[in-house]
Amino acid sequence: MAAHAQDKYYLPHGTSWPILGSIALFTLLGGASVWLNGGSVGQWPLLAGLLLLFYMMFRWFGQVIGESEAGQYNLQVDRSFRMGMGWFIFSEVMFFAVFFGALFYARQLSLPWLGGQGTDIWTNLMLWPGFENEWPSNGPGNIGGDFRSMGAWGIPALNTAILLSSGVTLTIAHHGLKANHRGQVTLWLAATFLLGFLFIGLQAYEYAHAFNELNLTFGSGIYGTTFFMLTGFHGLHVTIGAIMLTVIWLRVLRGHFTPDRHFAFEGVAWYWHFVDVVWLGLFIFVYWL
Repeated sequence: MAAHAQDKYYLPHGTSWPILGSIALFTLLGGASVWLNGGSVGQWPLLAGLLLLFYMMFRWFGQVIGESEAGQYNLQVDRSFRMGMGWFIFSEVMFFAVFFGALFYARQLSLPWLGGQGTDIWTNLMLWPGFENEWPSNGPGNIGGDFRSMGAWGIPALNTAILLSSGVTLTIAHHGLKANHRGQVTLWLAATFLLGFLFIGLQAYEYAHAFNELNLTFGSGIYGTTFFMLTGFHGLHVTIGAIMLTVIWLRVLRGHFTPDRHFAFEGVAWYWHFVDVVWLGLFIFVYWL
């Protein structure tokens, strides 16, 4: 099918995928709510919703890829995709900004207040006498028991080098695509998603070390919750990004994209570089300082 006029909006045909996605999310979140509140049957609707969501995404994304390769999308659709991806990444920036804000509030406001710093001495005497403003902290009452914090050097520093290197390899692949050097794209894009999966593997090892040897768990007070909340959600984003890079790599092998039209590649690259920048903030403010 020929492409639509370049200055006109593309009007997509009717589709049932958004409805199926809504059903999948409702089932997934309903099962998760039941499971987290102690219901033994909650895990089954959670799993069903997750599988249904994956099915919907696989089929819907495949349909969009097919329409793109068939030439149905014009430059107006390309601009719409760019705007959509830009707003999506902006929402992700706000998502992590809230979590970094929670970390800042705990370290710079709550703990000094409870520790009686400055004019808050009476708060300390009346609420938590003897509590000291120190970080890392599991809060008043030694919630979760004693633990050791996760150091910055070792696996966290190695993972930082891995993610920064993956940003370089992705940039090399992008330049190769714009120069129409398919071999360069294939090689360096593969290196990028392999580095991403290596990052996830090392983070899983780090979590096992935290649970088994440092007694650092989700229940380790404010330090444990902020640590796992920030690093865990970032790890989820790395996993999603690595999967997207793998799909893009498979598309490159099938001959998709041209030097002038390759927004799917660019959109995933934007997302991956965003993940890199977030990790730098995590390494500095969660692990190092």
